[in-house]
Amino acid sequence: MAPSRKPRPSSEQQGRWSQRVTQGSNALDLEPGVFTWDDPRAIARSLKTSAQASSRRKATPFQSAMSMLTFYINRAGRQLPAEQRACLDAAKDELRALFGRPRRGTQHPGQSRE
Repeated sequence: MAPSRKPRPSSEQQGRWSQRVTQGSNALDLEPGVFTWDDPRAIARSLKTSAQASSRRKATPFQSAMSMLTFYINRAGRQLPAEQRACLDAAKDELRALFGRPRRGTQHPGQSRE
């Protein structure tokens, strides 16, 4: 006997899962519209505050904040305007700086680039 398969969700239901994750993540309570702001430093500060305040996250505050930002960028894909993409990429660097992590393109001491 072949295993039964669950019916696939409709394209309308399927297309909204990433929006539900972004809006109702169990890990972070995000400020409304945070990913649409045009100030990378404000985006990073908001994500850091949300990550540090959350008691439901499963990773470090830095990992949670960076994961949510990366998730949003990846899910928006080609529909994300270049200007907003650049702002969100800059927010990643600001987030790294706020958490005392090296910015993109910098090396850790004693680490070689290969």
